[in-house]
Amino acid sequence: MDATQPQPQAQPQPEAGSLSWRLSSHPITLLTFLGFRISSVLIYFLGLWIIKSMIMIFIVTILLLAADFYYLKNIAGRRLVGLRWWNEVDPSTGESKWVFESSDPATKTVNATDSRFFWMALYVQPVLWVAMAILALVRLQFLWLPLVIIALVLTVMNTLAFSRCDKFSQASNFAGSAFGSTNLAGNIASNMVGRFFSRG
Repeated sequence: MDATQPQPQAQPQPEAGSLSWRLSSHPITLLTFLGFRISSVLIYFLGLWIIKSMIMIFIVTILLLAADFYYLKNIAGRRLVGLRWWNEVDPSTGESKWVFESSDPATKTVNATDSRFFWMALYVQPVLWVAMAILALVRLQFLWLPLVIIALVLTVMNTLAFSRCDKFSQASNFAGSAFGSTNLAGNIASNMVGRFFSRG
């Protein structure tokens, strides 16, 4: 055997933050999240030309949108970027307010790949549904508009909520570091910022 024979070169590894699910800290969560995000749009889009049963497309798309909304809000957001939101109603006043929760940067480091996938998918899907609405109007398929409107309401709500949650998290961390490194100072800063956003 020739000892001078060149050895096969190792394939270059993707850089941190690249859009490769293999770099994800939570690959199953990421793939499930992307699956829900893509499938609802894909089923609706293909249904316009392939599947002629409007009722079937309506039901399947609604189920996928509901699953996507729940999974994103309660699981994917918390595991991929350390953010979660929910809505509370004060029983005494009936006033509704948004509550934002973010993980402590000292205990959880957000994976750059997870973050890029999350925010890209979060903002791209509403744009796709807007395109679907325009397509339905151009083709005079007004019966499909209620489904598209439902999709827009669900996707835009999650997008706005997580965007606001991210701003709350950044402002809270900045205020906490400005007041000091003690837990008491961090809690005071977080409460001040939380009240500011809840009134907005």
